[in-house]
Amino acid sequence: MIGKYSGPVCEFETAGPCGIVIFGASGDLTSRKLIPSLFELYVRRRIPDNFFILGVARSAMDHDAFRERVEKAIDLGVKAIKPGQKQGFLRRCYYLSGQYNSDETYKNLKNLTTDLSEKYRTLSNVIFNIATPPALYKVIVEKLSINGLVEKGKTESPFQRVIVEKPFGTDLDSAVDLNQSLLKYLAEEQIYRIDHYLGKDTVQNILAFRFANLIFENVWNRNYIDHVQITVSEAVTVEHRAGYFDQAGLVRDMLQNHMLQLVTLVAMEAPAKFDAELIRDEKVKVMRAIRPFTDVSQPSAIIRGQYKEGEINGRKVKAYRQEPGVKTNSSMETFFAAKLFIDNSRWEGVPFYLRAGKALKEKKTQIAVVFKEVPHSMFVDDIKENPLEPNVLIFGIQPQQGVFLKYQAKVPGSKMCIYPLNMNLNYADYYGVELSDDYETLLLDCMMGDQTLFWSKKGIEFSWNLITPLLKEWEKSNYDNKKVKLYFYEAGSRGPVEADELIEQDGRKWMLS
Repeated sequence: MIGKYSGPVCEFETAGPCGIVIFGASGDLTSRKLIPSLFELYVRRRIPDNFFILGVARSAMDHDAFRERVEKAIDLGVKAIKPGQKQGFLRRCYYLSGQYNSDETYKNLKNLTTDLSEKYRTLSNVIFNIATPPALYKVIVEKLSINGLVEKGKTESPFQRVIVEKPFGTDLDSAVDLNQSLLKYLAEEQIYRIDHYLGKDTVQNILAFRFANLIFENVWNRNYIDHVQITVSEAVTVEHRAGYFDQAGLVRDMLQNHMLQLVTLVAMEAPAKFDAELIRDEKVKVMRAIRPFTDVSQPSAIIRGQYKEGEINGRKVKAYRQEPGVKTNSSMETFFAAKLFIDNSRWEGVPFYLRAGKALKEKKTQIAVVFKEVPHSMFVDDIKENPLEPNVLIFGIQPQQGVFLKYQAKVPGSKMCIYPLNMNLNYADYYGVELSDDYETLLLDCMMGDQTLFWSKKGIEFSWNLITPLLKEWEKSNYDNKKVKLYFYEAGSRGPVEADELIEQDGRKWMLS
């Protein structure tokens, strides 16, 4: 039996002095993710006493009112808070109200950051986290540059770094345009394009599992792997994001970024060393090898769905088209199932099945690597009654986090009976600690100057290059055509039956029940 983990503690050294400026500080992302993550880093002493947080937004607030918001965000977003932990953090929180397109805002910002840098001895190191609506990304970076708050190439002593939140563009042209705009004022090394999925320990573990264990490398290819399934199932509806979602859809929101990142981690070749640029280059190579979704050799490569009224965990849920901010005849997908191929020597002919949806039966994100069936077995008699199931290796990402292997074993008893056995490694049980939040990891990486878990310019543009034709093809279709190709499913179900048909027509089944 595998006991509890007793190895070394694996943590970064404490980051260096740094000021953190959050644009969009009155918004949902700041209170739900950024503030709780920064507080956790502070409590765990992963960031030094030499830091400050300066929130910038259009809402009228003073420092004390902002600190009240920060305290509320901590109380809601952090599970265990010891007495006295909040005071030191709250004292370091400040606020500036102003318009994002006004030079006056940035002049005041420059004066305030200079004063705070001197007060907290941050050595003028600063991170600008742009957590605003995407339309403001270019404006903010341009104004930061014009008003002397960022200088192109300032990567060290002192450093100036910019975190750009998702979504980074809405298609290839907009992503290229945004990159070009940012790179007028910033070096590539100063830009941190975030994808919070990459901050999850269980996602990063795919690299460790593949490239630190020799036993799987020889079978990690088309000779032994039958197919790969990636599922991102959410029990929540579009909720407060309905207005945005009806403009974007799930293909934009999930396939272009999170799921393609998971595909590249499963499929990439080993870089020469653990280096941000080399790792991101290997991911790009995978994306370049993915067969276009609109290729005529890939009929029915994607199924789109939309949820109807239903029930999730005993709670009645209204249809997507009844959500506030959604058009009554909306053809936007809240579900998709897709099949893709990677045309290279390692993965030729191995289908990757991707499935994601809102308002489904359960919350679960996992990657299932399904191996080929045993070509010949000596257990002929037993197989007639119980056919051998293929080995399956599952990377559990959320809510169950770990690695799970299904293999065949003998059932205890006098007869030779074969039955599947599951070998489960649950991270929380084994390591005895709660895993870090994804934003904790990414914010700390930015402070440390590590871009490994962030999108590169090439990566973001190649991902949009792959997805944009698929989006354009759907958007140019008329309403009648969309009606035929949009499949409805009850909220609380597994999705449309057509998604099952997508994989079953190949003689396979989805792993989740």
